[in-house]
Amino acid sequence: MKIEMFCFFKPRQSSRTWTGSRNGTLPRQPSKSTSRIYFTFILLLLTFTPRVDSSWWYIGALGARVICDNIPGLVNKQRQLCQRHPDLMQSIGEGAKEWIRECQHQFRHHRWNCSTLDRDHTVFGRVMLRSSREAAFVYAISSAGVVYAITRACSQGELKICSCDTHKRGRASDDRGDFDWGGCSDNINYGIKFAKTFVDAREMMVKDARALMNLHNNHCGRKAVKRFMKLECKCHGVSGSCALRTCWLAMSDFRRTGDYLRKKYNTAIEVTMNQDGTGFMVADNDFQGTTKNELVYVENSPDYCLMDRAAGSLGTAGRVCNRSSRGSDGCEVMCCGRGYDTRRVKRVTKCECKFKWCCAVECKDCEETVDVHTCKPHKRPDWLDLT
Repeated sequence: MKIEMFCFFKPRQSSRTWTGSRNGTLPRQPSKSTSRIYFTFILLLLTFTPRVDSSWWYIGALGARVICDNIPGLVNKQRQLCQRHPDLMQSIGEGAKEWIRECQHQFRHHRWNCSTLDRDHTVFGRVMLRSSREAAFVYAISSAGVVYAITRACSQGELKICSCDTHKRGRASDDRGDFDWGGCSDNINYGIKFAKTFVDAREMMVKDARALMNLHNNHCGRKAVKRFMKLECKCHGVSGSCALRTCWLAMSDFRRTGDYLRKKYNTAIEVTMNQDGTGFMVADNDFQGTTKNELVYVENSPDYCLMDRAAGSLGTAGRVCNRSSRGSDGCEVMCCGRGYDTRRVKRVTKCECKFKWCCAVECKDCEETVDVHTCKPHKRPDWLDLT
């Protein structure tokens, strides 16, 4: 939770004089002690009331309308980078759409399904206020998404400031033998460097537990993209004998990064800030290992069963569930024991597909009736209806 400072100034005395109240007496003024208590209460309330900040994540909703001065949620350093490299912001915006889709794919069978809020500058709403596993995943995959988007744009020649990785030259070898560097290796190091500068800018401005958590998870997300770099090669020689090879490094599909970070979400580690405020330590004293490559969180997650505006939970009422599953997508788990409704719907699918020479596939439209199960809403206690 980020703390804001507010200053209260003593109001200037009015030059007007009181002519008396309706009963002919001056209005009663509060005592100094009462005023002091009142202002102390207001100060504490404003200081410790959580605020949902706008985020650079909203760039994805702007599309081609990226105007640096109008992007909500950018800190000064991010705004300066935006003004210096507007073409990079276009790439980050496209990347934001991709990592949000990936987040929603990974959590499609989860009570919290990475829902976004339309026309909301925070993108995910108040759910990101809590330093939870879900926040850890979102920060990691958003940072990874920037790396992926910038690196891809560099390789495709869409940016003036970067291109392919020029360090991959000469000869090298792998388990299949020698090869020549060629083609266009993805410039992953530039992608990581820019993502670190841009994404971490907000967190570098404060030194609290949440900032340290975000920085750590951002780092894990960036490393995840590099982890799945792969060597691609083209063979040269008589009849494709592969006597000579030209190879380059390429990023894997972003789904691999998403799958990897989803597993890290499952094994995320709870941490607390250390006494000098420079880092964190694992909350479980019996933990053996390192947090270096793990996602970390500070607060436990809500159960996301019911709509809770304060926590940012949308609840699971109306969510589709799988009656035969025992997993997180099963009706028992998804509906939090509230039960589910079943309705029959007709669906049209492609069937009896045949290959037609040359080169098309023809299918028939087949109609089928299926059962769709959706979670029941939360039932109000009967006594509330009597009041």
